[in-house]
Amino acid sequence: MVAQQKGGAGKTTLAAHLAAYWAGKGLRTAAVDIDPQGSFALWTELRATARGADGLGFAFAKLSGWRLPGELDRLAREHDMVVVDSAPHAMTDSRTAIRQAHLVLVPVQPSPMDLWATTPTLKLAREERRPAMLVVNRMPPRSTLAAEIVEQLNALEAGVCRVALGNRTAYAASLGVGLGVTEAEPGSVAARELAAAGEDVLAALAAVAPR
Repeated sequence: MVAQQKGGAGKTTLAAHLAAYWAGKGLRTAAVDIDPQGSFALWTELRATARGADGLGFAFAKLSGWRLPGELDRLAREHDMVVVDSAPHAMTDSRTAIRQAHLVLVPVQPSPMDLWATTPTLKLAREERRPAMLVVNRMPPRSTLAAEIVEQLNALEAGVCRVALGNRTAYAASLGVGLGVTEAEPGSVAARELAAAGEDVLAALAAVAPR
């Protein structure tokens, strides 16, 4: 579950890149869009056109309401990975999805306001007794303030992904052509970052998911 109540933190971007990466590794992957804005769904339409006969590479569903719990259960039984892109507010569907998640990923930019805005999302995960992992996004190459923010993130009651995603145009550019960065620019620094973050998330899931 990728969740962040603050808009603009890179929630959908992270969900899309992770889905593409895990599918490319051969994991049976499903992606679910429960955000009313539907940005993930729009990206999958672009992806289907770009990849043609190869299809999306992963299963996709746009869900809401009473169907959500049952469909998430079904997808979890049939796939190795299910990535859920949530709404940027504490809507009922978001709480329902968090309740069923094995891990809540919370993208956060290294700024004081983003740090403060992350608290409600972590509170929601705690209320539902779900483990959370913070993923630092749009990290500048050199910034004393950003480093201080990351230190403060490490002090919160949540795990922190060991890999910060840099402020790189490759992430947006690859999504713009319907691909994940590991597909569009596999040799780039951005692709290596994303892959390392994806592996860190897999390790965290292995520690908390039921066997």
